[in-house]
Amino acid sequence: MSRDNEIAAEHFLDKIIIEDREAGLFSRVMCTRFPPEPNGYLHIGSAYAIHTNFTIAHKYNGNFHLRFDDTNPLKEDIKYVNAIIEDIEWLGYSPKGHVYYGSDYSDEIYEAAVALIKKGKAFVCDLSPEEMTDYRGTLTVGGKNSPFRERGVEENLQLFAGMKNGEHKAASKVLRAKIDMSAPNMNLRDPVIYRIIHAEHYRSGSKWCIYPMYDFAHPIQDAIEGITYSLCSSEFKDHRPLYEWVLQELAVNEPPKQREFGRLNLTGVVTSKRYLRQLVEGGFVDGWDDPRLPTIRGLRRRGFTPESIRSFIEGIGMIRTQSSVDIAMLEHAARQDLKPAVKGYMAVIDPLKVVITNYPKGKTELLSIPSNSENEALGSREVPFSRDLYLEREDFMEQPSKGFHRLTLGTEVRLIGAYFIRCDEIVKDEATGAIIELRCTYDPQTKSGSGFAGRKVKGTVHWVSAPHAAAADIHLYDRLLLDEEGPKDEAFDWVRAVNPQSLLVMRNCMLEPAAALNQAEDKCQFVRHGYFCVDSKHAADGKLVFNRIVALKDSWRKP
Repeated sequence: MSRDNEIAAEHFLDKIIIEDREAGLFSRVMCTRFPPEPNGYLHIGSAYAIHTNFTIAHKYNGNFHLRFDDTNPLKEDIKYVNAIIEDIEWLGYSPKGHVYYGSDYSDEIYEAAVALIKKGKAFVCDLSPEEMTDYRGTLTVGGKNSPFRERGVEENLQLFAGMKNGEHKAASKVLRAKIDMSAPNMNLRDPVIYRIIHAEHYRSGSKWCIYPMYDFAHPIQDAIEGITYSLCSSEFKDHRPLYEWVLQELAVNEPPKQREFGRLNLTGVVTSKRYLRQLVEGGFVDGWDDPRLPTIRGLRRRGFTPESIRSFIEGIGMIRTQSSVDIAMLEHAARQDLKPAVKGYMAVIDPLKVVITNYPKGKTELLSIPSNSENEALGSREVPFSRDLYLEREDFMEQPSKGFHRLTLGTEVRLIGAYFIRCDEIVKDEATGAIIELRCTYDPQTKSGSGFAGRKVKGTVHWVSAPHAAAADIHLYDRLLLDEEGPKDEAFDWVRAVNPQSLLVMRNCMLEPAAALNQAEDKCQFVRHGYFCVDSKHAADGKLVFNRIVALKDSWRKP
């Protein structure tokens, strides 16, 4: 029995692959690829595509290639190349040495174009871009042949060589495939396969001034690398006939097979590179690694782990059409990953001073508090306790509402890992009437772990010793966009669409001292507030800033 017969078809792509292998479609090993353009950063949708290609390759004991689609020097940069490689490695989808560049195949792609010209399947066209659009027709009306379509082979070869040698201006000529201007699929209406670009290429320098279009270069690159399956998102389905036409006309043996899966979108965020660029360049966010963005760099800076991202993608499964997934699923994956793995600390985000009037002045106790109640291996930490504390301002209410079970005047609460305290007095600012301090008393018989003599309270709150507290800024996040569906066209109004509450900066928050020892990208839990990560960008500037990865439960405010 073959191994393929032992593999269960978990989704529609599996079924296709198993049938092809049983039919002996390919004599070579399974090989897939992810072909990003180095003109931007990867995002969560990219991660889904990478995961699909990577896992299928490895499921069938094959190879996974990372190949840069670097055929447009006007938009590409080596910084994007390096960032993409780093992000893929961080995600855990290493190509293990199989990193390639489309520009390295320039000679082979050029020769393929020459071969098409010699077959009478390609011609040099002098129509302007505007004229070409007019000639192309519409979805309901067929196109018209270019007046240059019937140029002879020798003339086309001479003109194409002139394009290569820099004898013509940009946009003055293009090389087009000769297919069918009346085809219902507009991608087959004599598409452009080469254009003139006089620009320095980050990899090949000034060697070339003509560059192939993606739809022409991609199948040739796949064939060169021995790709078996070109697995791509559903928006490329209409491009498949052109992919197959190129391979057929070039008589490629055992041609790669293009198949599509659904594109992944997340509610409340943008997963289009074009729109992400508008957000970044418009100054609506703090760069491509802004923690509110679904870029891999943004998710990493926010504090999402590669394990949580992979778990999220695996939980979605294989989708056939474009789908929007609630961002709460990604957050759930993060909680499940972090809950048993990180240490917990106490942090007071909006501090209110508390003085325990019957606690000895100058005294400090070190209280042992477990770092994670679900993981004893993380041990305990010693937390200083003193006369002066900070509580959350929201944990006190002078006129308590119904159901409020925290501290009020004349009532008790339990301090996590410490004592019961009772509020005896409120101190207010004489000018504003704002509460600036609480004066409380503690019961030394209620120290945590001593049994409390059978006494109970309804409220338990966290705290930080004021003289030992470490100051930090904390960033809290909400959905980036008020419209969960995101932009629908180029006229999208970002000013009105961006949620003004998507980032809330809380300054001078008070942390127990152990929490301040965390370094860039370290994760932890702040009791009652959620899971947090030390912001790597601010850490590089010597500032201690924590980003909230997720709250303890789904708490997105609905727009």
